[in-house]
Amino acid sequence: MSTFVSANNLDIEQAMTCGMVIAVWANNFPDRPAIYSDKGNRTFGELNTRINQVARVFEEAGLKPGDGAALICSNRPEYAEALMASMRCGVRLTPVNWHLTPKEMAHIVNDCEAKVLIGDARMKENLEDVLTNSPNVELALAVGGEMDGFSSYDDVVNAQDGSDLSNPTPAGPMLYTSGTTGHPKGVWREPGPLQMGVTITSLLTYDGEQDLELCTGPLYHAAPMAYSLMATLHQGVGVYLMDKWDAEETLRIIEEYKITHSHMVPTMFHRMLTLPEEIRNKYDISSMKYILHGAAPCPVHVKKSFMEWFGKIMYEYYGGTEGGGACFIGPEEWFKRPGSVGQPVLGGTLILGDDDKPLPVGEIGRIYMKAPDEGRFKYFKDDGKTDKAYLNTKKTHFTLGDMGYLDADDYLYLSDRRNDLILSGGVNIYPAEVDACLLLHPAVGDACTVGISNPNWGQEVLSVIEPKEGIETSDELAAELIQHCVDHIAKFKCPRQIKFMDELPRSDAGKIKRRLVRDTYDTGNK
Repeated sequence: MSTFVSANNLDIEQAMTCGMVIAVWANNFPDRPAIYSDKGNRTFGELNTRINQVARVFEEAGLKPGDGAALICSNRPEYAEALMASMRCGVRLTPVNWHLTPKEMAHIVNDCEAKVLIGDARMKENLEDVLTNSPNVELALAVGGEMDGFSSYDDVVNAQDGSDLSNPTPAGPMLYTSGTTGHPKGVWREPGPLQMGVTITSLLTYDGEQDLELCTGPLYHAAPMAYSLMATLHQGVGVYLMDKWDAEETLRIIEEYKITHSHMVPTMFHRMLTLPEEIRNKYDISSMKYILHGAAPCPVHVKKSFMEWFGKIMYEYYGGTEGGGACFIGPEEWFKRPGSVGQPVLGGTLILGDDDKPLPVGEIGRIYMKAPDEGRFKYFKDDGKTDKAYLNTKKTHFTLGDMGYLDADDYLYLSDRRNDLILSGGVNIYPAEVDACLLLHPAVGDACTVGISNPNWGQEVLSVIEPKEGIETSDELAAELIQHCVDHIAKFKCPRQIKFMDELPRSDAGKIKRRLVRDTYDTGNK
């Protein structure tokens, strides 16, 4: 890579290869708004200066390209600064879900081998606990307040030079998937031309002078981070970061800031559609050009109703942390094929049976997506799990474990997103982790956690318990088991209902028939 002092001699394509895209926009449009938020705003010029300063903090802390850092932060400008800095100086940054328990957060901080931890002081007690249990962290920085053991982010960052790095090194973040066995895994992708969000957003159009994107979800999730920060800002378009999503507040921001683009999940559509008509009609939403959505299948009637209100501006994708943007479909195509998640962007999607042989058109099987030629993922420190995700030793295709089918024109339809996965409000919840927690309780003989229909969240968590011999079931025991989960795992993973069965249904091999349990209690799906 050639060495340079500023972004003056780079175009956007060149800048993408070395993490300097924001520097190019800052050089050409320093006063253009880049970030609006309740916690402060940034122009592209201001953002670029801070990115360079944070990158130098990483370097001064001794981090070399490939070393790890962790970010536990709400939606605020410092999130973008840390992320973009890591992408500019080669640091492998891991964003962490701040709704997790301190123990769960510390596991990720340690597993990703973070030497630097940047934390939001709004989670003061939890993050002080995390730092205490993260012995490999050499530098901890507190954003937005003081925390024991943490230095001031602003003080440390402001002491650094803000000029463009002379030796930028590209990198991408490493997010963690929810763990099917209670231990989430990092998804690492070597830096390459195909980064998350770039493929999908290249299918949309942007006007940096006029457009503004609304980030509705927490940035620790792959889709909001990829779309709002890694893609939208790279297009020279500013972003408004919502601190907490609210249906009416979304409409107010759209009107006040003339929002043109946004990423949402189906739960948001449902919540907005249930607003009183006088609230829905109160705000001017005519500035909207595109709404990108994914994270969970969207009911056909919800999507139709939303487009009757907002117009035909909804664009859907299907993918995952391991490979964002596998399929894409626009509104006109979707109305011709309602329920489809689109055609594969890279082509070559396969539907395979249990024998790993291709299935005929219309037959449901496991979905295998074509892997990109460069920048393929692997699970951090877990070659075995990586190998299982790919179809063959050449790693030409990979699976997320989802089921679906293709029609005659290669449009993909999902039948079940992972056999066991629960999707609640666009968030992945793995039943095995909840089961493992419940099995720690002395009254539980066995447990089967499933997702059942919920009109607001898509699915909610239900756990069915086979009590140990001699244990009497009751409403009090059910409440005790829910509290047991709250005490041990993140609240959003915990069951909202507990049911009891004398004996859980099992196969001849002794495996619990989870689908049969789900069908027994999921009355909303009948």
